[in-house]
Amino acid sequence: MTEQAHTGFVGHLIELRNRLMKALLSILLIFISLVYFANDIYSFVAAPLIANLPSTATMIATDVTAPFFAPFKLTLFVALFAAIPMILHQVWSFIAPGLYQHEKRMLMPILASSILLFYSGIAFCYFVVLPIILGFFTNTGPDMMTLAPDISSYLSFALKLFFAFGIAFEIPVAIMLLCWSGATTTKSLKEKRPYIVVGVFVVAMFLTPPDVLSQTLLALPMLLLFELGLILAAFYTAKPQQESEE
Repeated sequence: MTEQAHTGFVGHLIELRNRLMKALLSILLIFISLVYFANDIYSFVAAPLIANLPSTATMIATDVTAPFFAPFKLTLFVALFAAIPMILHQVWSFIAPGLYQHEKRMLMPILASSILLFYSGIAFCYFVVLPIILGFFTNTGPDMMTLAPDISSYLSFALKLFFAFGIAFEIPVAIMLLCWSGATTTKSLKEKRPYIVVGVFVVAMFLTPPDVLSQTLLALPMLLLFELGLILAAFYTAKPQQESEE
């Protein structure tokens, strides 16, 4: 490796370190600004469960430290989710100098849509999926059962669903990138649709809690987003080729 190449490599490492530090700093600043409202944030996330609990039931904490650490943990994840635009901005700033102009014009809308889709997945989970799932679970069981959900267990359950739906809603972006890069084509994906349907339910099984209702509520939007990704990819694959020829 020549001295110039070595200097360039070290410069890239320094740039990467600075970008990572800025991303972590954005998470920390958002967390500090939200930590005072940790209990209010937990109450908001727990609202779908509270709405479906019997009037005599309440949430409990089986661990002495849970009343403090559960809202604290949730606030940290909220800060992480809220900082995603800043994190992706740092990623874009790092890779953009090495891209051609037509690649930048193509990737910028994808980057913006990936943020929107991630937040849409979390919103869909909170406003649609959680009320359905919790309404089913809290009204199912023997009459002599006293329901008292643990705050830490519910937090783990909710965060797992939020993450699963946020990632699942990125399917159109993933399909567009795969087709644009030449890794696959829309025609090939359409031919493999039966296998993809099975694969979607398998993935939903691993991403959601072990119940059929959660798996189905995740798998159905994933299939719809897969079809949307095929439609969008058909427009994106031809356009970069035309621009590269100009």
